[in-house]
Amino acid sequence: MFTNVEHIGIAVRDLAVSNALFASLLNAQPYKSEEVASEGVMTSFFKVNQTKIELLVPTRPDSPIATYLEKRGEGIHHLAFEVADIGAEMARLKAEGFTLLNETPKQGADNKLVCFLHPKTTNGVLIELCQEQPL
Repeated sequence: MFTNVEHIGIAVRDLAVSNALFASLLNAQPYKSEEVASEGVMTSFFKVNQTKIELLVPTRPDSPIATYLEKRGEGIHHLAFEVADIGAEMARLKAEGFTLLNETPKQGADNKLVCFLHPKTTNGVLIELCQEQPL
């Protein structure tokens, strides 16, 4: 079951420039920056009340974010939803006919297990499922 919007992911070309832009826009500094080497991405997180914004910049030319930027340019990349049990939610969604981009949860940024749903089965929106991992 989805519990809330976990974050909104935004693909950017230059993290320093985008950090400055969003810091000015949100009147807040990023609270965390983290590389996810397996995805070829550097992330930066902002939080305003309970809303999180994740900026994503590619760290290598073959990363999914690099491909996205090449095809579509900067902008909203995905919507992430928090779930209590990612394995159960993946099984439910697969049974409902959604296409999972990974068959097992994988390590994501911000101490989350993640799975993505193919946008072809979600009206063109890349959906990410996120489950908090124990520390």
